[in-house]
Amino acid sequence: MKILNWFLIIVGIVGLMSVRVFEDTIFYDPFLNYFHEANKNISFPEYTWGKLIISHLFRFVLNLFFSCLIIQCLFRNKEWTIQGGVLLIIIFGITFPIYLYCIYDRFDLGYLFSFYMRRFVIQPLILLLIVPMFYYRKQLQGRGKG
Repeated sequence: MKILNWFLIIVGIVGLMSVRVFEDTIFYDPFLNYFHEANKNISFPEYTWGKLIISHLFRFVLNLFFSCLIIQCLFRNKEWTIQGGVLLIIIFGITFPIYLYCIYDRFDLGYLFSFYMRRFVIQPLILLLIVPMFYYRKQLQGRGKG
């Protein structure tokens, strides 16, 4: 059973990495090159709202699935997996509309602000906080029982 858990954790990590590695072929995101150039004077790319929103939602669902797989296999606690998923959904629910406004505003709120909002939308950065938080929680529970 432990081997299966570690295998699924690796699948989750490889899944998250694959979403990132193949982002230019899987998803519609005209802002990839815009932010890769790291030049605010580059021309603002043309985009289609519907395709952009659907692509980001699809990417979020993939990231959410792989993140929840990692959480579940690390801690084997369905409640924590749900809590982690809800946290990811809340962060996405806050940052996605802000990022869409940044696009609408042509990043006039600030190039770096828009860049980091985009990071929270397209990458499961919050997972880097959730895993240590749940690990600490598990350690506290272990001390309470002993």
